[in-house]
Amino acid sequence: MTIAPYACTPAASRGRRHPEEESAFRSCFQRDRDRIIHASAFRRLKHKTQVFVEHEGDFYRTRLTHSIEVAQVARTISNALGLDLDLTEAVALAHDLGHTPFGHTGEDALDALMAPFGGFDHNAQTLRIVTRLERHYAEFDGLNLTWDTLEGIAKHNGPVAHPLPHALAEYNAEHDLELHTHASAEAQVAALSDDVAYNNHDLHDGLRAGLFTEAEIAELPLVRDAYAEVDRAYPGLDPYRRRHEALRRVFGYMVADLIDTSRARLAASGATGPQEIRDLGHPVIAFSDALWSDLKAIRGFLFARMYRAPSVMAQREKVTRAVNELFPIYLEHPDELPRRWQRDVEAAPDRAALARLVADYIAGMTDRFALQDHARLTGVDVLSDQT
Repeated sequence: MTIAPYACTPAASRGRRHPEEESAFRSCFQRDRDRIIHASAFRRLKHKTQVFVEHEGDFYRTRLTHSIEVAQVARTISNALGLDLDLTEAVALAHDLGHTPFGHTGEDALDALMAPFGGFDHNAQTLRIVTRLERHYAEFDGLNLTWDTLEGIAKHNGPVAHPLPHALAEYNAEHDLELHTHASAEAQVAALSDDVAYNNHDLHDGLRAGLFTEAEIAELPLVRDAYAEVDRAYPGLDPYRRRHEALRRVFGYMVADLIDTSRARLAASGATGPQEIRDLGHPVIAFSDALWSDLKAIRGFLFARMYRAPSVMAQREKVTRAVNELFPIYLEHPDELPRRWQRDVEAAPDRAALARLVADYIAGMTDRFALQDHARLTGVDVLSDQT
Protein backbone atom coordinates (compact mmCIF):
# COMPACT_ATOMS: atom_id res chain seq x y z
CA MET A 1 0.00 0.00 0.00
CA THR A 2 1.26 3.48 -0.93
CA ILE A 3 0.88 6.05 1.86
CA ALA A 4 -0.45 9.39 0.64
CA PRO A 5 1.45 12.56 1.64
CA TYR A 6 -1.62 13.87 3.49
CA ALA A 7 -2.00 10.70 5.56
CA CYS A 8 -1.31 10.66 9.28
CA THR A 9 1.69 8.54 10.20
CA PRO A 10 2.69 7.07 13.56
CA ALA A 11 6.10 8.72 13.35
CA ALA A 12 4.47 12.16 13.09
CA SER A 13 1.81 11.57 15.76
CA ARG A 14 1.42 14.36 18.28
CA GLY A 15 1.83 11.76 20.99
CA ARG A 16 0.01 11.01 24.22
CA ARG A 17 -0.91 13.34 27.03
CA HIS A 18 0.99 11.08 29.42
CA PRO A 19 4.26 10.05 27.71
CA GLU A 20 4.84 6.31 27.37
CA GLU A 21 7.61 4.17 25.97
CA GLU A 22 6.70 3.05 22.46
CA SER A 23 6.03 -0.59 21.69
CA ALA A 24 8.58 -2.59 19.75
CA PHE A 25 5.83 -4.47 17.90
CA ARG A 26 2.91 -2.06 17.39
CA SER A 27 2.60 1.49 16.15
CA CYS A 28 1.02 4.08 18.44
CA PHE A 29 -2.20 3.93 16.38
CA GLN A 30 -2.31 0.14 16.63
CA ARG A 31 -2.01 0.45 20.40
CA ASP A 32 -4.88 2.96 20.41
CA ARG A 33 -7.05 0.51 18.48
CA ASP A 34 -6.15 -2.35 20.80
CA ARG A 35 -6.86 -0.32 23.95
CA ILE A 36 -10.28 0.60 22.59
CA ILE A 37 -11.12 -3.03 21.84
CA HIS A 38 -10.08 -4.07 25.37
CA ALA A 39 -12.02 -1.24 27.05
CA SER A 40 -14.98 -2.07 29.28
CA ALA A 41 -17.12 0.45 27.41
CA PHE A 42 -16.43 -1.37 24.13
CA ARG A 43 -17.59 -4.69 25.57
CA ARG A 44 -20.80 -3.10 26.83
CA LEU A 45 -21.72 -2.13 23.27
CA LYS A 46 -22.69 -5.78 22.85
CA HIS A 47 -25.92 -5.09 24.74
CA LYS A 48 -26.64 -1.55 23.56
CA THR A 49 -28.97 -1.14 20.64
CA GLN A 50 -29.24 1.06 17.58
CA VAL A 51 -33.04 1.31 17.22
CA PHE A 52 -34.67 -1.68 18.87
CA VAL A 53 -34.54 -2.44 22.58
CA GLU A 54 -31.99 -5.17 23.28
CA HIS A 55 -34.48 -7.86 24.30
CA GLU A 56 -36.45 -7.66 21.05
CA GLY A 57 -34.29 -10.06 19.07
CA ASP A 58 -30.77 -11.38 18.64
CA PHE A 59 -30.72 -10.63 14.92
CA TYR A 60 -30.80 -6.84 15.05
CA ARG A 61 -27.64 -4.78 15.07
CA THR A 62 -26.18 -3.70 18.37
CA ARG A 63 -23.73 -0.86 18.90
CA LEU A 64 -20.97 -3.48 18.92
CA THR A 65 -21.82 -5.10 15.59
CA HIS A 66 -22.43 -1.66 14.11
CA SER A 67 -19.00 -0.45 15.27
CA ILE A 68 -17.32 -3.50 13.73
CA GLU A 69 -19.14 -2.88 10.44
CA VAL A 70 -18.10 0.79 10.48
CA ALA A 71 -14.48 -0.19 11.07
CA GLN A 72 -14.56 -2.68 8.18
CA VAL A 73 -15.95 -0.06 5.79
CA ALA A 74 -13.49 2.53 7.06
CA ARG A 75 -10.47 0.29 6.51
CA THR A 76 -11.57 -0.43 2.93
CA ILE A 77 -11.95 3.27 2.11
CA SER A 78 -8.81 4.28 3.97
CA ASN A 79 -6.78 1.67 2.13
CA ALA A 80 -8.07 2.87 -1.24
CA LEU A 81 -7.11 6.47 -0.41
CA GLY A 82 -3.63 5.70 0.94
CA LEU A 83 -4.45 6.66 4.53
CA ASP A 84 -3.35 5.11 7.82
CA LEU A 85 -5.56 2.06 8.39
CA ASP A 86 -4.92 1.75 12.11
CA LEU A 87 -5.82 5.33 12.99
CA THR A 88 -8.94 5.08 10.84
CA GLU A 89 -9.93 1.84 12.54
CA ALA A 90 -9.28 3.20 16.04
CA VAL A 91 -11.56 6.19 15.49
CA ALA A 92 -14.23 4.00 13.86
CA LEU A 93 -14.25 1.48 16.71
CA ALA A 94 -14.45 4.22 19.34
CA HIS A 95 -17.11 6.40 17.77
CA ASP A 96 -20.10 4.96 19.66
CA LEU A 97 -18.55 4.31 23.09
CA GLY A 98 -20.47 7.20 24.65
CA HIS A 99 -23.92 6.06 23.61
CA THR A 100 -26.49 5.53 26.33
CA PRO A 101 -28.75 2.50 26.67
CA PHE A 102 -31.69 2.59 24.23
CA GLY A 103 -29.81 4.50 21.53
CA HIS A 104 -30.77 8.07 20.74
CA THR A 105 -33.90 7.68 22.87
CA GLY A 106 -31.77 7.27 25.99
CA GLU A 107 -29.51 10.12 24.91
CA ASP A 108 -32.46 12.49 24.42
CA ALA A 109 -33.81 11.62 27.85
CA LEU A 110 -30.45 12.03 29.57
CA ASP A 111 -29.75 15.30 27.77
CA ALA A 112 -33.06 16.73 29.03
CA LEU A 113 -32.34 15.56 32.58
CA MET A 114 -28.84 17.05 32.45
CA ALA A 115 -29.98 20.37 30.96
CA PRO A 116 -29.54 22.21 34.30
CA PHE A 117 -26.03 20.77 34.61
CA GLY A 118 -24.56 21.32 31.15
CA GLY A 119 -26.46 18.78 29.07
CA PHE A 120 -25.39 15.43 27.66
CA ASP A 121 -23.88 14.59 24.27
CA HIS A 122 -22.90 11.05 23.33
CA ASN A 123 -19.92 12.13 21.25
CA ALA A 124 -18.52 14.23 24.09
CA GLN A 125 -19.22 11.31 26.42
CA THR A 126 -17.05 9.09 24.24
CA LEU A 127 -14.14 11.45 24.86
CA ARG A 128 -14.93 11.44 28.59
CA ILE A 129 -14.82 7.65 28.61
CA VAL A 130 -11.47 7.31 26.86
CA THR A 131 -9.81 10.12 28.83
CA ARG A 132 -11.30 9.64 32.28
CA LEU A 133 -13.87 6.93 32.99
CA GLU A 134 -11.90 3.86 31.88
CA ARG A 135 -9.71 3.23 34.93
CA HIS A 136 -7.43 0.26 34.45
CA TYR A 137 -3.92 1.65 34.11
CA ALA A 138 -1.60 2.42 36.99
CA GLU A 139 -0.27 5.75 35.71
CA PHE A 140 -3.33 7.50 34.27
CA ASP A 141 -7.12 7.55 33.99
CA GLY A 142 -8.61 6.75 30.62
CA LEU A 143 -6.81 4.98 27.80
CA ASN A 144 -4.15 7.64 27.15
CA LEU A 145 -4.82 7.56 23.41
CA THR A 146 -2.78 9.62 20.99
CA TRP A 147 -3.79 13.20 20.22
CA ASP A 148 -4.60 12.07 16.68
CA THR A 149 -7.19 9.52 17.83
CA LEU A 150 -8.69 11.85 20.42
CA GLU A 151 -9.05 14.54 17.77
CA GLY A 152 -10.87 12.11 15.49
CA ILE A 153 -13.27 11.12 18.26
CA ALA A 154 -13.99 14.71 19.29
CA LYS A 155 -14.58 15.89 15.72
CA HIS A 156 -16.71 12.94 14.59
CA ASN A 157 -19.23 15.38 13.12
CA GLY A 158 -16.69 17.97 12.01
CA PRO A 159 -15.47 21.12 13.76
CA VAL A 160 -17.22 21.66 17.08
CA ALA A 161 -19.00 24.98 17.48
CA HIS A 162 -19.43 26.95 20.69
CA PRO A 163 -20.88 26.46 23.17
CA LEU A 164 -18.93 23.24 23.48
CA PRO A 165 -20.59 20.21 25.07
CA HIS A 166 -19.56 19.99 28.72
CA ALA A 167 -17.26 16.99 28.43
CA LEU A 168 -15.46 18.42 25.40
CA ALA A 169 -15.02 21.83 27.01
CA GLU A 170 -13.71 20.26 30.21
CA TYR A 171 -11.08 18.15 28.47
CA ASN A 172 -10.14 20.64 25.78
CA ALA A 173 -9.29 23.25 28.41
CA GLU A 174 -6.48 20.97 29.55
CA HIS A 175 -5.44 19.37 26.24
CA ASP A 176 -6.20 21.38 23.12
CA LEU A 177 -7.70 19.23 20.36
CA GLU A 178 -8.11 22.19 18.00
CA LEU A 179 -11.86 21.72 17.88
CA HIS A 180 -12.34 24.62 15.45
CA THR A 181 -10.65 22.74 12.57
CA HIS A 182 -11.66 19.70 10.58
CA ALA A 183 -10.24 16.34 11.60
CA SER A 184 -7.67 14.28 9.73
CA ALA A 185 -8.68 12.51 6.54
CA GLU A 186 -8.62 9.23 8.50
CA ALA A 187 -11.16 10.53 11.02
CA GLN A 188 -13.33 11.91 8.24
CA VAL A 189 -13.36 8.46 6.64
CA ALA A 190 -14.47 6.92 9.93
CA ALA A 191 -17.31 9.45 10.24
CA LEU A 192 -18.76 8.82 6.78
CA SER A 193 -18.27 5.07 7.11
CA ASP A 194 -20.76 5.39 9.96
CA ASP A 195 -23.29 6.79 7.46
CA VAL A 196 -22.59 3.97 5.00
CA ALA A 197 -23.07 1.29 7.64
CA TYR A 198 -26.24 2.49 9.32
CA ASN A 199 -28.08 3.48 6.13
CA ASN A 200 -27.51 -0.02 4.84
CA HIS A 201 -28.16 -2.05 7.96
CA ASP A 202 -31.20 -0.07 9.06
CA LEU A 203 -32.89 -1.03 5.79
CA HIS A 204 -32.02 -4.64 6.54
CA ASP A 205 -33.18 -4.51 10.18
CA GLY A 206 -36.36 -2.66 9.28
CA LEU A 207 -37.27 -5.34 6.75
CA ARG A 208 -36.55 -8.05 9.30
CA ALA A 209 -38.78 -6.29 11.83
CA GLY A 210 -41.64 -6.01 9.33
CA LEU A 211 -41.73 -2.20 9.51
CA PHE A 212 -41.79 -1.98 5.71
CA THR A 213 -41.68 -4.27 2.70
CA GLU A 214 -39.19 -5.00 -0.03
CA ALA A 215 -41.63 -3.58 -2.56
CA GLU A 216 -41.57 -0.28 -0.66
CA ILE A 217 -37.81 0.05 -0.38
CA ALA A 218 -37.41 -1.07 -4.00
CA GLU A 219 -38.82 2.33 -4.97
CA LEU A 220 -36.04 4.20 -3.15
CA PRO A 221 -33.03 5.67 -4.98
CA LEU A 222 -30.01 3.32 -5.09
CA VAL A 223 -32.16 0.46 -3.85
CA ARG A 224 -34.20 0.54 -7.05
CA ASP A 225 -31.07 0.15 -9.17
CA ALA A 226 -29.72 -2.58 -6.91
CA TYR A 227 -32.86 -4.72 -7.18
CA ALA A 228 -32.95 -4.23 -10.95
CA GLU A 229 -29.33 -5.34 -11.23
CA VAL A 230 -29.99 -8.46 -9.14
CA ASP A 231 -33.12 -9.37 -11.13
CA ARG A 232 -31.19 -9.12 -14.39
CA ALA A 233 -28.37 -11.31 -13.11
CA TYR A 234 -30.45 -13.81 -11.11
CA PRO A 235 -34.05 -13.99 -12.35
CA GLY A 236 -36.33 -15.88 -9.97
CA LEU A 237 -33.83 -15.76 -7.09
CA ASP A 238 -35.03 -16.84 -3.63
CA PRO A 239 -36.51 -13.73 -1.89
CA TYR A 240 -34.08 -13.76 1.03
CA ARG A 241 -31.05 -14.08 -1.25
CA ARG A 242 -32.52 -11.43 -3.57
CA ARG A 243 -32.79 -9.02 -0.63
CA HIS A 244 -29.24 -9.71 0.50
CA GLU A 245 -27.81 -9.32 -3.00
CA ALA A 246 -29.66 -6.03 -3.49
CA LEU A 247 -28.60 -4.50 -0.17
CA ARG A 248 -24.99 -5.55 -0.58
CA ARG A 249 -25.01 -3.69 -3.88
CA VAL A 250 -26.42 -0.59 -2.18
CA PHE A 251 -23.51 -0.91 0.24
CA GLY A 252 -21.11 -1.15 -2.69
CA TYR A 253 -22.59 1.88 -4.46
CA MET A 254 -22.05 4.02 -1.36
CA VAL A 255 -18.47 2.86 -0.78
CA ALA A 256 -17.44 3.27 -4.42
CA ASP A 257 -18.95 6.75 -4.62
CA LEU A 258 -17.26 7.82 -1.40
CA ILE A 259 -13.87 6.59 -2.62
CA ASP A 260 -14.16 8.19 -6.06
CA THR A 261 -15.45 11.53 -4.78
CA SER A 262 -12.92 11.72 -1.95
CA ARG A 263 -10.02 10.80 -4.20
CA ALA A 264 -10.91 13.70 -6.50
CA ARG A 265 -11.35 16.13 -3.60
CA LEU A 266 -8.04 15.11 -2.04
CA ALA A 267 -6.25 15.63 -5.35
CA ALA A 268 -7.91 19.02 -5.85
CA SER A 269 -6.97 20.11 -2.33
CA GLY A 270 -3.26 20.10 -3.12
CA ALA A 271 -2.61 19.05 0.48
CA THR A 272 0.86 17.69 1.15
CA GLY A 273 0.41 16.92 4.85
CA PRO A 274 -2.29 16.07 7.41
CA GLN A 275 -2.31 19.55 8.94
CA GLU A 276 -3.21 21.04 5.56
CA ILE A 277 -6.23 18.72 5.50
CA ARG A 278 -7.30 20.05 8.89
CA ASP A 279 -6.86 23.68 7.83
CA LEU A 280 -8.67 23.51 4.48
CA GLY A 281 -11.93 24.79 5.97
CA HIS A 282 -14.01 22.06 4.34
CA PRO A 283 -14.10 18.24 4.42
CA VAL A 284 -12.16 16.24 1.86
CA ILE A 285 -14.01 12.97 2.45
CA ALA A 286 -17.49 13.21 0.96
CA PHE A 287 -20.19 11.61 -1.16
CA SER A 288 -21.02 13.04 -4.55
CA ASP A 289 -23.93 15.49 -4.63
CA ALA A 290 -26.04 12.96 -6.53
CA LEU A 291 -25.48 10.14 -4.07
CA TRP A 292 -25.93 12.46 -1.10
CA SER A 293 -29.34 13.40 -2.51
CA ASP A 294 -30.21 9.71 -2.78
CA LEU A 295 -29.09 9.11 0.81
CA LYS A 296 -31.31 11.94 2.05
CA ALA A 297 -34.28 10.20 0.44
CA ILE A 298 -33.37 6.91 2.14
CA ARG A 299 -32.92 8.69 5.48
CA GLY A 300 -36.30 10.37 5.13
CA PHE A 301 -37.92 7.00 4.49
CA LEU A 302 -36.19 5.39 7.47
CA PHE A 303 -37.10 8.29 9.74
CA ALA A 304 -40.79 8.02 8.91
CA ARG A 305 -41.13 4.26 8.63
CA MET A 306 -38.59 2.99 11.17
CA TYR A 307 -37.34 5.56 13.69
CA ARG A 308 -40.86 6.97 14.12
CA ALA A 309 -42.81 3.77 13.54
CA PRO A 310 -45.69 3.37 16.06
CA SER A 311 -44.19 0.20 17.58
CA VAL A 312 -40.78 1.85 17.95
CA MET A 313 -42.31 5.01 19.43
CA ALA A 314 -44.24 2.92 21.96
CA GLN A 315 -41.00 1.34 23.13
CA ARG A 316 -39.29 4.74 23.14
CA GLU A 317 -41.90 6.04 25.56
CA LYS A 318 -41.36 3.12 27.92
CA VAL A 319 -37.58 3.24 28.01
CA THR A 320 -37.63 7.04 28.34
CA ARG A 321 -39.64 6.51 31.50
CA ALA A 322 -36.94 4.16 32.81
CA VAL A 323 -34.18 6.75 32.29
CA ASN A 324 -36.35 9.59 33.65
CA GLU A 325 -37.01 7.65 36.85
CA LEU A 326 -33.51 6.25 37.35
CA PHE A 327 -31.78 9.63 37.22
CA PRO A 328 -33.51 11.34 40.17
CA ILE A 329 -33.26 8.18 42.28
CA TYR A 330 -29.48 8.12 41.94
CA LEU A 331 -29.17 11.88 42.25
CA GLU A 332 -31.06 11.92 45.57
CA HIS A 333 -29.66 8.60 46.79
CA PRO A 334 -26.08 8.35 45.45
CA ASP A 335 -25.41 5.62 48.00
CA GLU A 336 -27.30 3.38 45.57
CA LEU A 337 -24.39 3.69 43.14
CA PRO A 338 -21.90 0.80 43.23
CA ARG A 339 -19.18 0.83 45.87
CA ARG A 340 -16.40 1.69 43.44
CA TRP A 341 -18.27 4.92 42.55
CA GLN A 342 -18.53 6.08 46.16
CA ARG A 343 -15.08 7.72 46.25
CA ASP A 344 -16.13 9.95 43.35
CA VAL A 345 -19.45 10.67 45.05
CA GLU A 346 -17.64 11.82 48.19
CA ALA A 347 -15.27 13.98 46.13
CA ALA A 348 -18.02 15.65 44.09
CA PRO A 349 -17.77 19.38 44.92
CA ASP A 350 -21.37 20.27 44.10
CA ARG A 351 -24.69 19.00 42.81
CA ALA A 352 -23.66 19.54 39.18
CA ALA A 353 -20.64 17.29 39.61
CA LEU A 354 -22.81 14.67 41.28
CA ALA A 355 -25.32 14.87 38.44
CA ARG A 356 -22.49 14.33 35.96
CA LEU A 357 -21.45 11.18 37.85
CA VAL A 358 -25.01 9.90 37.75
CA ALA A 359 -25.14 10.60 34.01
CA ASP A 360 -21.84 8.75 33.56
CA TYR A 361 -23.26 5.75 35.37
CA ILE A 362 -26.56 5.64 33.52
CA ALA A 363 -24.91 6.26 30.14
CA GLY A 364 -22.65 3.28 30.74
CA MET A 365 -25.56 0.90 31.33
CA THR A 366 -26.59 -1.68 28.77
CA ASP A 367 -30.24 -1.85 27.76
CA ARG A 368 -30.78 -4.96 29.83
CA PHE A 369 -29.06 -3.65 32.94
CA ALA A 370 -30.93 -0.34 32.81
CA LEU A 371 -34.27 -2.16 32.71
CA GLN A 372 -33.23 -4.53 35.49
CA ASP A 373 -31.93 -1.71 37.68
CA HIS A 374 -35.05 0.34 37.13
CA ALA A 375 -37.20 -2.62 38.11
CA ARG A 376 -35.05 -3.21 41.22
CA LEU A 377 -35.31 0.38 42.39
CA THR A 378 -38.94 1.09 41.45
CA GLY A 379 -40.59 -2.32 41.50
CA VAL A 380 -41.99 -1.67 38.02
CA ASP A 381 -41.31 -3.43 34.74
CA VAL A 382 -41.70 -0.54 32.31
CA LEU A 383 -41.99 -2.82 29.28
CA SER A 384 -45.04 -4.59 30.68
CA ASP A 385 -46.21 -1.87 33.15
CA GLN A 386 -46.40 -4.56 35.80
CA THR A 387 -45.20 -4.35 39.39
